Formats: sequence, C-alpha cells, structure tokens
Amino acid sequence: MKNPFRFILGVLSIGMLSVMLPAYALDAAQVPSSKRTKPGLYLDAKEAHDLKQQLNDKMLFVDIRTRSEIIYTGVAASVDAYVPSFEHPPNASWDEKAGRFQLEPNKEFEKDIARWMSAKGLSKADPIVLICRSGDRSGRAATQLAEAGYAQVYTVVDGFEGDIARDGPNAGKRVVNGWKNAGLPWSYRVEKEKFFLAQPR
Repeated sequence: MKNPFRFILGVLSIGMLSVMLPAYALDAAQVPSSKRTKPGLYLDAKEAHDLKQQLNDKMLFVDIRTRSEIIYTGVAASVDAYVPSFEHPPNASWDEKAGRFQLEPNKEFEKDIARWMSAKGLSKADPIVLICRSGDRSGRAATQLAEAGYAQVYTVVDGFEGDIARDGPNAGKRVVNGWKNAGLPWSYRVEKEKFFLAQPR
C-alpha cells in the first residue's frame, strides 16, 4: 500500500458521510409537537425524495396510509412498499369525533416492515422513511418502530398531501406543503406487489 494514511483518511471520510446523514433532517424545533417522534428524525417531502435518490436500495421508503388512500389519491413514485399502520376494519362504524369511518391499528405492521427490510437485505440499523397523508400517523409509526429497535426511522413531516391551509381562498384544502404540492414524482398507478410482501400469515 503506497500511502496508508490516505487509505485511512478515505475510510474515515466514508464513515463521516454516514454520520452526516441526519443533516438531511429538519430541525425538531420546526416540527409541530403533534408530529414529533421518539427518534427525532424529520424530513420534508423534498428531502425525502433527495435521500431516496441518494441511497436508493440502501433504505426502505414506506407509505403507511390506508389502502384506499393510496389507490384513490395517488402515491409517491419512489415508494418501496405500502404498509398501512392503520386500516379500516370490515364493516367499520362511523367515528363521529374524527368525522370518518373507524380506523384500527394494523397488528402486523412491525412484522410487515421486518419482512420488507429482510427482502431488501437491510437491517434495523439501516434508514427507513415513513410517509402518510400529512405527517401525524408517520410520526406515531416512527416512534413505534424506534421502540422496536430500528435505529434510523425518519418521518416525512408534511406527508403526501400536505397540511391544511388555515385561511385565504384555499382554506380547508391541503395545499400548504407535502409531496404532491412540491411537484415531486407521483402517480395514481399503484403496484400490487408493493401492498404486502406476504399475504398468508
């Protein structure tokens, strides 16, 4: 080896890149308290897109919305898997407080994430990015996965559709931020194989 010091410096530089990865993340102070997570790793939609482009198969990008949301409102083009953290049960009753049909936690959520990670050759140390409609559910799911031992769980704080405008001509509409509003690649075309890795349980 001509220059062992140059080799060591190269190795350290690679290591520093992985340490610097959270530089993509938003400052926690910018994140509403309702969207904060135990791991404290936050991305906006543009950062999530850029991180996926950089890491590609070295991370898992998961849409955790219900199947209906994914089918009828579209999905980010670069998502690896659709794993709902909550789902409408059969014959769901109306939730008056929430103004929608009842949602129940997906009891297989952690197992499905583990299956996808394994299928991609990833470990609990590798990055996972979660996206939902506007960042609330992905925040809760990020905490759940962190408590299950995943080391790098990011939440997309503005989600796929974004936050609701509070005033102005678009008040009540999701036009503030989010994947769609940022003009990032998305489609109404969903891929059946991305819904569940293993249907039989």
